Amino acid sequence: MVLSMRSSLRVASKTCTTGTCCPLLRPQLHRSPFVAQAVFGKAKAKTAKTTKRATVAPEPSFNLQLGLLGLSGLSFYENNYGLGGFLGFLGIFLIYQATRIRFSFDDEGLEVLRAGKESENVIVGGRNRWEYSSFINWEFFWPGFPVLVYFKENKTRPEGQVHFFPIIFNGKQLYDVMVERCGPSKNSGPKK
Repeated sequence: MVLSMRSSLRVASKTCTTGTCCPLLRPQLHRSPFVAQAVFGKAKAKTAKTTKRATVAPEPSFNLQLGLLGLSGLSFYENNYGLGGFLGFLGIFLIYQATRIRFSFDDEGLEVLRAGKESENVIVGGRNRWEYSSFINWEFFWPGFPVLVYFKENKTRPEGQVHFFPIIFNGKQLYDVMVERCGPSKNSGPKK
């Protein structure tokens, strides 16, 4: 390429001594992107950034609590005051918990928040946070009317730690985000 440019320069200089009379014979040097890539190497393609998933916190739901209060009322109606008192207390307690407790599903893990802040696990200690990669299995009990969610993870204990939570959240939102982030469960995975 360099030789051909020199030879064309010589031809132009032989035919015209001033260089102003024949501007068409002078080689024009245009640097196109193709030439720049040939000289400096191909431009590196921009690597696609991994998109972070948005943090999801299912809305509170009071279906379970209202069901417990309804069963409490029926128990009182049938003069079963012990069962009625227990179910009524449990329903009121879960109403209170639904206003305070949140499951927060971020890009990497599940965290249980109390009053919007991170919390300590009172049973085994440490933060109430588990990465999705540590989940062994998870299940919903009675998916049509969800009452409990169970998951087993191996971060707390290598052999696996089981966690049960009452579903005081929107069951459909909770199920959908668990399938998306944790993968399908062994027994009640998404039906196709």
